[in-house]
Amino acid sequence: MSAYKVIYAVVRQIPAGRVATYGQVAELANMPGQARLVGYALYRVTHDLEVPWHRVINAKGEISQSPLRHGDDHLQRDLLEQEGIEFSSAGKISLQTYRWKPSRWKPELLTALSFEPNSNA
Repeated sequence: MSAYKVIYAVVRQIPAGRVATYGQVAELANMPGQARLVGYALYRVTHDLEVPWHRVINAKGEISQSPLRHGDDHLQRDLLEQEGIEFSSAGKISLQTYRWKPSRWKPELLTALSFEPNSNA
């Protein structure tokens, strides 16, 4: 399985009303230090993949702004607010309150997916 598919499998597990950081997703995908790769993978998500990309934010509790997303920064905030996530007046999400803390995560499942670290697509 490609790195992106493993990342998508992790992100699909984030429940509504919760968020994870790029680094957290990388760790859960057995790709420590690869937060940027998570960002690249989520940038490529299309609607048909059914990946809740909007639930992944940066380690500061903020939506990572990008001129390449053509307005999706606002869409991401809207989707998170629809799930009940509140933003501070500074535009931050409380990771203490909303961070996803998987209680039944089984990293060995990723091994069963035959993940190859150098495969991205």
